[in-house]
Amino acid sequence: MTQYPADIHPDLLARFSNKGGALPVKMGIEYDILGADYSVARMPVEGNTQVIGILHGGAHVVLGESLGSLSSAIHGGPDHVAVGIEINATHSRSIDSGWVTGTCRAISLGRTLCTHEIVITDEAGNRLSTVRMTNFLKKIR
Repeated sequence: MTQYPADIHPDLLARFSNKGGALPVKMGIEYDILGADYSVARMPVEGNTQVIGILHGGAHVVLGESLGSLSSAIHGGPDHVAVGIEINATHSRSIDSGWVTGTCRAISLGRTLCTHEIVITDEAGNRLSTVRMTNFLKKIR
């Protein structure tokens, strides 16, 4: 069960009911904690590998973007949507089995822009990749 901030708006909870969208669901992403400043999720390696059997670099990015976008959406509140405008990833180690964990921390939470760093680690705590994402908070109401 995902842990949300105590004061999260019910409209945001309804928006998150699809677990971040079809792609994170297909990839098996499980959200442990979701908040504007700090979020954590995990993802299986199995089913998300490239041809040589290691976790696909794009899977790292999907995990990072999922965490960064949902964290930004929480910061923006129910009157905004988070729209990714920049993302990059540095891969430092590979993995071929088990689970990875993404830990997302806010770098900057502004009125219209949010930037997060997501560190992806293996089960032993080794850093596999670092993802940095910036979202634009677009007003919808």
